[in-house]
Amino acid sequence: MSRPTETAAVDRECMTRAIAAATQVRCITSPNPWVGAVLRAEDGTMFEGATLEPGKSHAEVVALDAAGDAARGGTLYVTLEPCSHQGRTGPCVDAIIDAGVRRVVVGVVDPDERVSGRGIELLRKAGIEVEVGVQEEQVRNQLAPYLKHRRTGRPWVVLKLAATLDGGTAAPNGTSKWITSPPARADGHRLRAESDAILIGAGTVRRDDPSLTVRDYRPPVMPSSGSVDPMRVVLGSVPEGAKVEPCLEMRGDLGKVLDELGAEGVVQLLVEGGAGVAGEFHRSGLVDRYVVYVAPAVFGGSDANGLFGGAGAWDISELWRGRFTSVERIGEDLRIELAPLTEEG
Repeated sequence: MSRPTETAAVDRECMTRAIAAATQVRCITSPNPWVGAVLRAEDGTMFEGATLEPGKSHAEVVALDAAGDAARGGTLYVTLEPCSHQGRTGPCVDAIIDAGVRRVVVGVVDPDERVSGRGIELLRKAGIEVEVGVQEEQVRNQLAPYLKHRRTGRPWVVLKLAATLDGGTAAPNGTSKWITSPPARADGHRLRAESDAILIGAGTVRRDDPSLTVRDYRPPVMPSSGSVDPMRVVLGSVPEGAKVEPCLEMRGDLGKVLDELGAEGVVQLLVEGGAGVAGEFHRSGLVDRYVVYVAPAVFGGSDANGLFGGAGAWDISELWRGRFTSVERIGEDLRIELAPLTEEG
């Protein structure tokens, strides 16, 4: 194996480890990005780090602290461009320069206007070799909610749906518990834990009186608060005494709703329904990811409630088409993830 090929293989391996480290802190960093880092010392020893809760150390600093003197002359792998501005913590570029790191490998450039290439520029001016774009696609997928929020000011919208094989979400008499299996419902709670806010319509509140808390999932790293429950948002008025309280009641144009939530620091919004709300978000083109749990069950008729409320495509030429990003089996069910054919930013 030639030297450049060997270096490229090591770079991919180390960035993969950094991505895995970031996965562990997915539920504690928001509105900051969930970033992973690996410091590879000159002797090949590796030290990992991941971003802590807001106000605490970023991934680069955690890895550098773990390495200590071994960081000098080493290579730092980080999924997102190191910050170059003073926030609640100091600039990561300063810590990298002070540690004597020889080379920095970055997954993606940070679109935050306070960074946006400046971190890379400062590192290069300090004589540090910088390479950008290693495992870029994987990092972009992992950080998609953060990247969109920084580019547009709006949250990444995940629409969660659950249905039988023939598309039913509830029986004609309104009963719906439970269509999917416990493992699928636990995965849905993981989505809740990873989201800053969860949104439903007032009709769902009146009909089902959900609490919208995280009960069936515990992330690898818990925040110091001990809770990963998202902020609860309801489109419309909530009846007194509803389990969803305290919640934020919102009305009006969905685009403006997203603007307001984004301004409040909501990086990922999970939309759980009901069918009317799902249809509105879908037809408005505001969904970034569809997560659909399909159970091996059928209602066997045309009178069950469907996934979407409202008018859909009238003609086959108007059919919405997306692309599958993943299909996997969870328990007895299928978990299907779809993205629009054209994605924003």
